[in-house]
Amino acid sequence: MSQETDPPPRRHSQTVESLTGTLYYERISAADRVYLTLVAVFVTLLVLTNVIGVKLFVLFDQTLTAGLITYPMTFLVTDIVSEIYGKKRADRMVWLGFAMSVLMLYIVQISIKLPQSPFWTSELVPEFSDGDKMQAAWLASFGVGWWLVSGSMCAYLAAQLCDNFMFHFWRRLTSGRHLWLRNNGSTLISQLVDTFIVNSFLFYGAFRWEFTRGIEVMFVIYLFKVGLALLDTPFCYLGVWWVRSALRRQGAFDRVG
Repeated sequence: MSQETDPPPRRHSQTVESLTGTLYYERISAADRVYLTLVAVFVTLLVLTNVIGVKLFVLFDQTLTAGLITYPMTFLVTDIVSEIYGKKRADRMVWLGFAMSVLMLYIVQISIKLPQSPFWTSELVPEFSDGDKMQAAWLASFGVGWWLVSGSMCAYLAAQLCDNFMFHFWRRLTSGRHLWLRNNGSTLISQLVDTFIVNSFLFYGAFRWEFTRGIEVMFVIYLFKVGLALLDTPFCYLGVWWVRSALRRQGAFDRVG
């Protein structure tokens, strides 16, 4: 009787020749893998802010934008990257987020220009029973005025780069101690910059409000941002601890302590 033998191992479908000219065999470091993950989270939160920010809701008798759900979280990610990787990589992430936001806005505008189908309806909202009504809803949701786009992009760049600068200013001033101080100190200042710039474009450029009325609304919005910034301090400590722990397990901090 013949003995059963194990089947021969299956060869990988890709040969060495097919991978010539690629980086298939190039290993990425653990630090870079974590950095790429944080960048992906940051860009996702930023793009979502531009998508959901058009919705307004009422909280404590104040009208606010749904972007408050996601945008303050981008400053948390920026602070974690600044603490672990330094200002240069944090700035690079900010510029990448800017580029992806511009790309998203252009693609959305293209989608608005596409001719609607008469069969485009919604099962969730019975009133939207034909393509014309759906197109109107699409335009209302994703159509943006250039005043708001310009203000949003200017405010984003100014605020995020200011956040990185102030974070490392406080870091140098305290010799690397008191993470809570640089986390809150940088975010409170950068959120003030963001609130003033974006709402100035909106209130004074688009809505033509009086100066005092715009300042009053900006103050209320800023107070909400301050509250969210203060709440994220424990998560900043947790995020920094988790990233450092993960990288230490991979030996990423062997040479730096």
